[in-house]
Amino acid sequence: MTLVERLAEAKRTSNYQGLLDAVPYSTFLGLSARMDGSELITTMRYADHLIGNPALPALHGGTLGALLESAAIFELLCRAETVVLPKTITLTIDYLRSGAPVDTHARGIVTRQGRRVTNVRMEAWQTDRNIPVATAHAVFLVMRA
Repeated sequence: MTLVERLAEAKRTSNYQGLLDAVPYSTFLGLSARMDGSELITTMRYADHLIGNPALPALHGGTLGALLESAAIFELLCRAETVVLPKTITLTIDYLRSGAPVDTHARGIVTRQGRRVTNVRMEAWQTDRNIPVATAHAVFLVMRA
């Protein structure tokens, strides 16, 4: 099944796992996605290989950044009218606290959607959604129908 077919299937069924499984890095990170009302929540399941500081232990900042960027891209794909992958123009991440060795969740919120450029704000949390471990802002090049 092609990526385009997986995206069409995901939109039809609201099951985005097949789409995430088609991306090898998403599989490496242990990403899963689910709809929570109208929100797409992307989850990075904890695994030992995601640790960056074993003394604490704490998740590697790169894995948190990848989760945030992935949440934004999957949000854009979920809402997009086309199947062209968004291209990251800029990505700014604010690390707010150490990520504990537990599952981490993220969501993307489209803050401005233009014809060619879309701004997305992202937030990642672990046990309490009101206490984020990281936030981010990204600008993506998108192609509209």
